[in-house]
Amino acid sequence: MVVCLLRLASRGTFCARLCPRLPTQNVVPMATTAKEEMARFWEKNTQSKRPLSPHVTIYRWSLPMMMSISHRGTGIAMSLGVSLFGLSALVLPGHFADYIELIKSLHLSPALIFSAKFALAFPLTYHTWNGIRHLAWDMGKGFKIPQVYQSGVLVLILTVLSSVGIAAM
Repeated sequence: MVVCLLRLASRGTFCARLCPRLPTQNVVPMATTAKEEMARFWEKNTQSKRPLSPHVTIYRWSLPMMMSISHRGTGIAMSLGVSLFGLSALVLPGHFADYIELIKSLHLSPALIFSAKFALAFPLTYHTWNGIRHLAWDMGKGFKIPQVYQSGVLVLILTVLSSVGIAAM
């Protein structure tokens, strides 16, 4: 309560209401309302025929930009994958082992199985290695542009190697 009264007093509005004869130097009448300001902004923007916001196509794509988008994409993909897997376990009839036997009965080629395992392992390993990179950034390390690119290349190399290793199991 006291803090609120002090804030009002410092703004001059409280004193102006209690003692209307006191000078209120800090009180400045507003020239326009927020609604009028926004209308003026949109009118000026419409007249200049500028786009509402820059489109992605005006930027030169860089490795950090693509890796940031990929990190978000792999996070979303893994979340959706785990959610769909869990939902299917609840809804579909039978047991998980039955579906594994069904896949084995298809007699798929080893190359196709390896590719499928690689496709499943890649988002997990990429998101993990890039998450470790982000933890290093959280500690204040690796912010210089050459280091950002070097760590990005290292993440990609580690991702491919660990995905191949997991798929080979």
